[in-house]
Amino acid sequence: MKNKYLLVLLLVLSALIILFILLSQQEKRIWYGKVCFKENCFYVEVPLTEDGMIRGLMFREHLDEDKGMLFIFDREDIHPFWMKNTLIPLDIVWINESMNVVFISKNTQPCGTGTCHDIIPAAKARYILEINGGIADEIRLKAGDKITFDKSIENIVVHEFL
Repeated sequence: MKNKYLLVLLLVLSALIILFILLSQQEKRIWYGKVCFKENCFYVEVPLTEDGMIRGLMFREHLDEDKGMLFIFDREDIHPFWMKNTLIPLDIVWINESMNVVFISKNTQPCGTGTCHDIIPAAKARYILEINGGIADEIRLKAGDKITFDKSIENIVVHEFL
């Protein structure tokens, strides 16, 4: 009888451990893809969970010039961003459903130790791309420019998190 209880206890503990591993991995889910403005392409991480979208590029000390993060929202709207716990300057690019750049916050600096203010775009967007600060000027990116996604990103189904 004692062995039976021990076996049941081990099975329950094993199930809990497996559940914990699955849930912790789910929070870290990220999709990888490529976005381009004409010949200028960026390999992007696309966070697929609320936690990933909130974390974004926080705490990153380095971002390669051809890398970035793409946020996909379930609908076009005004989506403010901020630079809380962000360690590197970023260009933040808002893109509408028609895949046109509608607003750029260039060379956005990390927040200091004080209050971190929202960056509020002047137009509605469905996608937000974060790349290294200064690159938008280097590639002459401007409002109205068109973005293209690789097919893997186009097929992502995003649920409203925020």
